[in-house]
Amino acid sequence: MAKKKKEVVLDKRVLEVILADQQEELEARRSETYCRRPEQNLIDMKSPQAQVVIGVRRCGKSTLCFQALEAAGVKYGYVDFDDERLEGIQSSQLNDVLEILYKLYGEFHYLFMDEVQDVDGWHLFVNRMLRRKMHVIITGSNAKLLSSELATYLSGRNKEIHLYPFSFKEYCTMTGVDTQKKTTLAEGLRRRAFDEYMKQGGFPELLTITDAKTYVSDLVDNILKRDIEKRYKITYKDAFEQMAHHLLNVSPTAVVTTDLAELFHFKSEHTAKNYVSYLKQAFLISGVKKFSRKSKVRTTQEKVYAVDVAMMNQRKDAFSGDNLGWRLETIVLAQLLRKCKVEGWDLYYMLERSGECDFIVCKGDNVLQAVQVSYDISTPRTRQREINGALMAAKATGCNNLLLLTDHNYEEIEQDGFHIKVQPVYDWSLSM
Repeated sequence: MAKKKKEVVLDKRVLEVILADQQEELEARRSETYCRRPEQNLIDMKSPQAQVVIGVRRCGKSTLCFQALEAAGVKYGYVDFDDERLEGIQSSQLNDVLEILYKLYGEFHYLFMDEVQDVDGWHLFVNRMLRRKMHVIITGSNAKLLSSELATYLSGRNKEIHLYPFSFKEYCTMTGVDTQKKTTLAEGLRRRAFDEYMKQGGFPELLTITDAKTYVSDLVDNILKRDIEKRYKITYKDAFEQMAHHLLNVSPTAVVTTDLAELFHFKSEHTAKNYVSYLKQAFLISGVKKFSRKSKVRTTQEKVYAVDVAMMNQRKDAFSGDNLGWRLETIVLAQLLRKCKVEGWDLYYMLERSGECDFIVCKGDNVLQAVQVSYDISTPRTRQREINGALMAAKATGCNNLLLLTDHNYEEIEQDGFHIKVQPVYDWSLSM
């Protein structure tokens, strides 16, 4: 049985120093330049619901909330629980935090709580704030923890907003690359930028950091050790970490938990299944289920992807190489997930004996689009394989919206009575 975490009680004077330091950091942000992200439009400042922004660590959640609050011109109090000085603080002291915030900021009706899942019992405090008509904005890096506690204790009084690392369009904005002009120069610079984006990934801080490998390695270690091992009391830490790095090295890949249990010597398949679930909950990997009309198949057969291409090989001792096809597919997945989260759509892959289709976009049981991804279709064999996968999906689902995404090709393909649009990923992602 796991031991109960020891409660830490901080003196109010110590709390005030910590929160005053955070207030200074917040003030310093006002002089920085930021990219306005589409998800900012999803934060409803007038809503009585808690606005909950979730996503992988360092993808820009707190910056998004800061921008939304500043744009609204409202007074707000701010506390960042991702501060080692606040580690172990319990919900019983959150009223002390609120009192000090009033002292520092004056009266406010908006409360911004960063990485709130680090506080045991946070949901009870948030519920009380909502009853008092306080507008609460929350960020967090654990999907299940936030979702389950919000659903249980806030009874639907919350709105989830998913945030991912920078899209290619946002990357262009931050690097000063024009996304509109149709000149040869502009097109060439966009293609150059996409090559860099495909190698570097979309974590905002990587734009200003030269040692990307150390940055990503530390980020992954932080997620594994702090967000997962510590919270879920992982027993086989070394084996768990080896499995996590293995999945990042070989992603995108189908998850076979029996194989993982055997490879890393877990006592049961159930352990492997739990470990994969924890990685998804912490947003280190994204899962895509197999398309099927049968619920059992959708539940049990899944592919996983790194949440960002930076995770694939920008780590110490990573041997995944520069597989451009896998990296392109991972970028497409992230873009599709952004779109699907906003629209309320579902995303699957299709695998049959006759072929495979990378992504199937659905609205309920209606298939909206079938998407194939291939870096290079210049060889006849690869070209026909990708076409066959799209046609297989079309015939199986009745979908006529077929898209083949590549690194650089533009084309219109007609075959077997179906039309397939071929488009480069960089152009497609900008058009979305």
